Amino acid sequence: MLRTIKGKFIIGFFLIFSLSFLVLNQTVKSVIRSSNEKIVTSDLIELKKNSIVYINQAFLINHYKNNELYFDDMADEIVESLTHSTGSNVGVYSVDGNLLSSSNKTVFSQGIDEDLEKAINGKNAYHITYDRNKAQVFFSYPVVIDGAKVGILRFSKDFNLLYKQSGEILNIIFYIALAIFVAAFLFSYILSRHITIPIVKLTEATSEVKKGKLDVDIHFPRKDEIGQLTINFNDMITRIRDQISTIEKDRDRLKELNEQEKRFFDNMTHELKTPLTSIQGYAEIIKEKGESDPKFFNKGMNHIVEESRRLHNLVIKLLEVSRETSKNRHSDRIDAGTILKDVCESMKFRAERYNKKIICEMDEDLYVYGQTNRLRQLFINLLDNAIKYSLSNSKIMIKAKAVGDQVLFIFKNPSDPYDDTQYTKVFQPFYSINQKVTEEGSLGLGLSIVKTIVEEHQGTIKMFYKENHTIITIELAYMKVEK
Repeated sequence: MLRTIKGKFIIGFFLIFSLSFLVLNQTVKSVIRSSNEKIVTSDLIELKKNSIVYINQAFLINHYKNNELYFDDMADEIVESLTHSTGSNVGVYSVDGNLLSSSNKTVFSQGIDEDLEKAINGKNAYHITYDRNKAQVFFSYPVVIDGAKVGILRFSKDFNLLYKQSGEILNIIFYIALAIFVAAFLFSYILSRHITIPIVKLTEATSEVKKGKLDVDIHFPRKDEIGQLTINFNDMITRIRDQISTIEKDRDRLKELNEQEKRFFDNMTHELKTPLTSIQGYAEIIKEKGESDPKFFNKGMNHIVEESRRLHNLVIKLLEVSRETSKNRHSDRIDAGTILKDVCESMKFRAERYNKKIICEMDEDLYVYGQTNRLRQLFINLLDNAIKYSLSNSKIMIKAKAVGDQVLFIFKNPSDPYDDTQYTKVFQPFYSINQKVTEEGSLGLGLSIVKTIVEEHQGTIKMFYKENHTIITIELAYMKVEK
């Protein structure tokens, strides 16, 4: 029985190695041939582009029309210029395939080849001729000016080095593969005499694993493939146990993500409710007072407009977060300080409702390259979060200044301390530091949007806790004012 198994191994290895050798050899040839064709095609495409540009410019400079007579007159000049610029032999033909001029008459005096014949019929074509270790490509295409065919350009280019190197690579791979397969076959012959007993033990072990027993552990004191196989088998069992543990952790993580997603949608309700409540409150007061208080009327109408825009931008941003469509926006040179100042003014009323005060300190002419609406949304979200999560009767400090080549924005508010590990998660969607805050929304959406906007402007954002304050810093590239 053992001899039969050994014989099957030898025959099987011989057939496998032989077929693999043939397949590998043919595959390498096919890959190299395909690669050479791609290189030749790419080179010819570039050759055509450059020559077309030259001819179009020549017609334009000489005010020629799309007439083949002009093309005939320019034949010698075309040959001289393109031969010099491309390093190839160039032939200029009439639309009927008659040679008008060439850089090497010997090369182009062999009659009408396949590529030239196709070019006469209005097609681009090339063919390769081989002579021992030499490979020459003939490439022809019709020249069309303003929709009219005026002649034919033909190039002759040597690719001797490319095909010579390809042949050398094929020979090297052939001998290397042959040596590897011969050595492997001889080694498999020796190995087959000692492989049957370990196979039986491995089969028994795999049967135990099939029954669900993962405490199987086998050992063979050998430093060959069988020994490695046993090590791999033991590693596989260990990895299966690890994978089971990972699956259990992923299950718990998925549960946590589902809970975060639920909190996200709950908090989103409050994010949308905030501007709606504000709009409704001002609208009801304006309805009662009418225009009897012009100052309040104007202030209320302005606030309604701003909150309406904020609500609209929030809905748009939700779509962008879900679809990842926040790219390819038009940017301009804008004064970020002015935008932040306007946002601080508009958010003061909201802060006063919570007995909090916003203090703004900023330099003049803080120009950055960005999008006005996106930066406004960035500042609104940061101020809104500062108002929500700052301590009662606190002062929210907002600073903006130029530091070197950057504009630095600092949002600082008194708050309770957070766990250090939370700062790595606050910018993730669905995550909220303070899970108890439900009336005013949470960081589940605001800071994820903030991070997206900062990244759109190639900036950086950091959040940390220091001296009983939560501090968020943003840096954007500074566009200095020319004086």
